[in-house]
Amino acid sequence: MASPGQPPDGAAQLSLFDLPPAAGGDAPLPSARRPAAPVVAPALSAPAPQAVPHFQHPRAQRSIALSGHQVGYEFRRARRRSIGFVVGVEGLSVSAPRWVAVAEVEQALQAKAGWILRKLHEQHERAQRLQAARVVWCDGTTLPFMGDSVIVLLDARVTGAQLNSDAQALPGVPRLTLHVGLPQTASQAQIREAVQSWLQRQARRVFEERCQHFAPQLGVRVKRLSLSSAATRWGSASADGSVRLNWRLIHFALPVIDYVVTHELAHLREMNHSAAFWDVVRSVLPDFERHRGALRSEVLPAFD
Repeated sequence: MASPGQPPDGAAQLSLFDLPPAAGGDAPLPSARRPAAPVVAPALSAPAPQAVPHFQHPRAQRSIALSGHQVGYEFRRARRRSIGFVVGVEGLSVSAPRWVAVAEVEQALQAKAGWILRKLHEQHERAQRLQAARVVWCDGTTLPFMGDSVIVLLDARVTGAQLNSDAQALPGVPRLTLHVGLPQTASQAQIREAVQSWLQRQARRVFEERCQHFAPQLGVRVKRLSLSSAATRWGSASADGSVRLNWRLIHFALPVIDYVVTHELAHLREMNHSAAFWDVVRSVLPDFERHRGALRSEVLPAFD
């Protein structure tokens, strides 16, 4: 297989679908199987009130109260014909023509308050998930791998990285351990690089196997398979038979991987998202909607 690269110039390309871009730094991973929480008797005291998030753009010049929430927003004058709103990772940005008064801008914000607050809450919750799932690269850290959990163990006696499985593991304890050939003094960067390299090798192996499994069923041929580390896409396909798959899919269970593989292979027959395209996907994965939902509910995993 050729090394990862962009499709040739002029090749028609269609991506799977866009996903929310990941924030910088070590980012979250899909939820792996976790130990069941202990049963705790309900407390008699009243629950503590939930803090109301305060939405403040880091470059905010103005602030407005929307349905009980104080929202600091970035405001720009732009060469445009209408008022525009964008809710991103940093918060709310507003752009307006020079001839539109600030009072009119704030009226438009009040009219769109429901949509703005919903998007701000979504960004806030996503940021909390990012923080909660942040990877600490050390001996004993746990990562999701093909829908399961794997414990990373530093073992200088090992060459490279070796995956061990313990079928007799206690309930709630990950049965998979990844022994990485590094000393206990290894830095976080060294551990991350070693584990990421191993995950990418596993991704290529699994992706090749699944392409070989589904391509004949769909009547297509993959001329080139390459790994992607895109921040916003799980995969893409080109009319020349090239397929790119995000290596971070290796965190998910096999049915989810199969959905993405099938999705991209189906594009080699239908370079669109028409009803005919979905019929192609459904011909080999009748319940693909369930696995597509798993992808959309997760934050795109990223190590960098």
